[in-house]
Amino acid sequence: MPNFAGTWKMKSSENFEELLKALGVNAMLRKVACAAASKPHVEIRQNGEQFYIKTSTTVRTTEINFQVGQEFNEETVDGRKCKSLPTWETENKMTCRQTLVDGNGPKTYWTRELRGNELILTFGADDVVCTRIYVRE
Repeated sequence: MPNFAGTWKMKSSENFEELLKALGVNAMLRKVACAAASKPHVEIRQNGEQFYIKTSTTVRTTEINFQVGQEFNEETVDGRKCKSLPTWETENKMTCRQTLVDGNGPKTYWTRELRGNELILTFGADDVVCTRIYVRE
């Protein structure tokens, strides 16, 4: 079982603004979101397949609790309510498909993968993918 637990700081981020564009976020909110999300702090607690993930920025803090293989309530990156189902894609990588509760929008998902001492987080909206790399603090 991979160990995702710990505190993580972001090392790099690619395509975050493009992801927000794909989600239909307006230009002013994109600028605020990109500035706030430039230095997120991530705390992960793990007990087997049970996860607690807290992501803190200067503007917003999100917390999710879930068990791999069980659907849970979450919000997309742009704040829309969705049902999320995390599953193991490989031994060190989980994928979470998100289904909007109301309305229409792009198909969204996230993945978290341990690769050496790095945590690779991807967000997807249809064909647009944002990749963020974190290192343990």
